[in-house]
Amino acid sequence: MGENTSSWNWPDELDALVAAPENHHVMLENDQVRVIETQVPVKATTPVHTHRWASVEYVLSTTDFIRRDADGHVMFDTRTADDRPAPLEVLWSGPRPPHSIENVGDAELLVLMVELKDGSLLA
Repeated sequence: MGENTSSWNWPDELDALVAAPENHHVMLENDQVRVIETQVPVKATTPVHTHRWASVEYVLSTTDFIRRDADGHVMFDTRTADDRPAPLEVLWSGPRPPHSIENVGDAELLVLMVELKDGSLLA
């Protein structure tokens, strides 16, 4: 579900914690990892943001959602995809370039992300 990138070309202002603080909350951070709770309420859309590091994602609550790139083009729509994340599923994601998430379902989207900072820019 993530994107591989060999270099990071986006400004720090697009980091999830800076650009979309209402949706991303740090639970733990050190030199090796950053653990983030990502929350997208029903009918909400996150501001455009990035995830610089590869991560392990633990899906606590899922729903239908649309991921769009910075220009608003649909990158992923659970309503038409064959691989909608399931509750309690653990996923791997590479770094994510600028994107937004729109919750188009009837439940909250809640995911714990463990971002691997220690030399893990490449997925």
